[in-house]
Amino acid sequence: MNQKTINTSATIFVVLLGIVSLFADMTYESARSISGPYLALLGASATVVGIAAGLGELLGYALRFVSGRIVDRTGRYWLFTISGYFLNLFAVPALALVGDWQLAVFLMLLERIGKAIRNPPRDAMLSFATTRIGHGWGFALHEAMDQIGAIIGPFMIAAVLYLRNDFRLSFAILIIPAIISIGVLLVARIHYPHPSKLESKTPQIDIKGYTGHFWLYLLATGCIAAGFADYPLIAYHFSKAGIFTHEWIPILYAIAMGVDGLSALLFGRLYDRIGMPIIISAVAIALPFAPLVFLGDLKMGLIGMVLWGIGMGAQESVMKAQIANMSSVRLRGTAFGTFNMSFGVFWFVGSVIMGRLYDYSIMALVIFSVTVQILSIPILFCLRRMR
Repeated sequence: MNQKTINTSATIFVVLLGIVSLFADMTYESARSISGPYLALLGASATVVGIAAGLGELLGYALRFVSGRIVDRTGRYWLFTISGYFLNLFAVPALALVGDWQLAVFLMLLERIGKAIRNPPRDAMLSFATTRIGHGWGFALHEAMDQIGAIIGPFMIAAVLYLRNDFRLSFAILIIPAIISIGVLLVARIHYPHPSKLESKTPQIDIKGYTGHFWLYLLATGCIAAGFADYPLIAYHFSKAGIFTHEWIPILYAIAMGVDGLSALLFGRLYDRIGMPIIISAVAIALPFAPLVFLGDLKMGLIGMVLWGIGMGAQESVMKAQIANMSSVRLRGTAFGTFNMSFGVFWFVGSVIMGRLYDYSIMALVIFSVTVQILSIPILFCLRRMR
């Protein structure tokens, strides 16, 4: 098989996984767009929303370390990917059946656990293919397709809320994209049983462990995670403050996901050319989202969501691409798992703090968010100089 054919095959594989993520995001990102108001409707406080969102991210990221380690040892990429997607996706329509916020939180956590199981093996498989087309561009292409679903889904939910004002129906119809996502995933498994064969080169790193650059990078991205408010808390604020009506909250999320996808494509192309400065630029651009979202009016809130989407685009594309460039094939799953665990721990701590601060002082929440994210910039500059 010549190089052109292998490159084409790698691109097709990335697109197939992109389609899987498109319909997966249509499922769980739709749920995420209304989970804050839904929990509030079921009687949860802002503290509960903040802790639930943060704990979900903690489980969703921390367990990826375990998943990544096991995958590296067993090589069972597809088993963990498929199992994780099943749990991740089918926990969402089950939310239509709950009657209290405690059970709703349990299902939301279950959905995050499923995502934790499938992300490291999926990202590792993506990294094998993206060596052919560029890690930055490959992960950005996947993220862009991912966000198409994250745009369509919330608009679909907004239509249901506008026409029927029924949260339960909104969750129930999400079983359709869930089934489609699993179907395409199985097709990819049949046609690409051994995606590691797409790897064209092995980035150099000590296979016995990680360099100081790796751990410094985790510290920088941890600061970003700790200060980056999760959407359920943002949606809770929009709903409680009366800035946007219920049907507009998922639309705002869809707009942010559209910005996420477009910015990921741009960042991905630029990252393959100039590297680390793109990550630094993305952090600086997204930095003002908190004051705009939590202190602003309708217009400022919309601008804040655009900046929030830019930050998410960087997190899901070039920040992952950097991990692929810093890890070997033998430790690829563990590298992604370690990165995600670190990100999730910092995200959880930050979410709990911001949830508590919201009940105490919104201004204190904003100061915390901005300050912690600013701390990441000098660390990234230091890392760039060291590299």
